[in-house]
Amino acid sequence: MAIQNLNLNDVYTHVKVRFTIPIIRLPAGFHLPLPEYQTTGAAGMDLSARIPDPVNIEPGDRHLVPCGFSLAIPPGYEGQIRPRSGLANRYGVTVLNAPGTIDSDYRGEVQVLLINHGRDTFVIEPDMRIAQLVVSPVSQVVWDTVDVLPKTDRDDGGFGHTGT
Repeated sequence: MAIQNLNLNDVYTHVKVRFTIPIIRLPAGFHLPLPEYQTTGAAGMDLSARIPDPVNIEPGDRHLVPCGFSLAIPPGYEGQIRPRSGLANRYGVTVLNAPGTIDSDYRGEVQVLLINHGRDTFVIEPDMRIAQLVVSPVSQVVWDTVDVLPKTDRDDGGFGHTGT
């Protein structure tokens, strides 16, 4: 098969896990579309600013931006709020607590904490795509208190121990 005619669907077996998540549009975002994937291979759904008027974020400042919906993530999963790479690259704007976590028992409005690391004022426009939502499985651990941990080659080597 020639490289220029290569179809990834012929090479890879695609396994997609799909499930339904209940979502409520809040009044401020009722008329707007739900978060959605922008491409067929996207891991994250774009989140939009559900604000009535533009909001300025000065360099070094942060702003909590509502997204206009609440959801019910199933137990065993979390929602991860991640930056949009284009905003970070072009303007230095990112999610401050990236990735932000939406726990499965949270039912409030989804909001994004943006920070402006850039040099110029950044303007959030109403309905602007500001972040991504990735839904991922999570594990919860049970601690096993012991007197000694198993040895490794690294052992307690920490910050910078493998070089620069």
